[in-house]
Amino acid sequence: MKRLSRTLSAAGLAMVLALAGVPAGAQQQPAPPKQQQSAPPPLKPASPAAIAAAKEILTMKNASAMYANAVPNIVQQTKDVLLQNNLNYQKDLNEVAVIVAQNVAGREKEIGEGMAKIYASEFTEQELKDLVTFYKSPLGQKLLLTEPRAIQFSMSYMNQWAQQFAETVNAQFRAEMRKRGKEI
Repeated sequence: MKRLSRTLSAAGLAMVLALAGVPAGAQQQPAPPKQQQSAPPPLKPASPAAIAAAKEILTMKNASAMYANAVPNIVQQTKDVLLQNNLNYQKDLNEVAVIVAQNVAGREKEIGEGMAKIYASEFTEQELKDLVTFYKSPLGQKLLLTEPRAIQFSMSYMNQWAQQFAETVNAQFRAEMRKRGKEI
């Protein structure tokens, strides 16, 4: 667990939350037309060498820890949603969940492949090679080890700041409402 916390980045945390935190029911129901997001722009083509360098970077950053449990989590969430509407099938759904989990085991690797293609699309091959060289340097190694902790502390600081700032904003709302003769 200690290693995992050292390897997650802010983007990784967002992905983990997206994969694990979205209620399964929300995943199965299409969004209303107004809320549907447009498809992301197509990725720029990347060379095999750029994709390989991107994979090496993601390995050094232990990015797979972000999505290692994506498949079992999605299987579990899907089973839970189906169970809500089909309580009589609990035994069957539990048994089927094992079969489905076996059938889709390993599919989380698709996330890693997609991430590598995204990196390779966003950076040139030379930039990726330079990043690999950097991450292998003493400073790069220090960054890999300390950045997750710095991000964690930064997020904690931002949360504390937001709580204090919210109190300030609340006090100003109350003061302005008092000026209007309304206590809230």
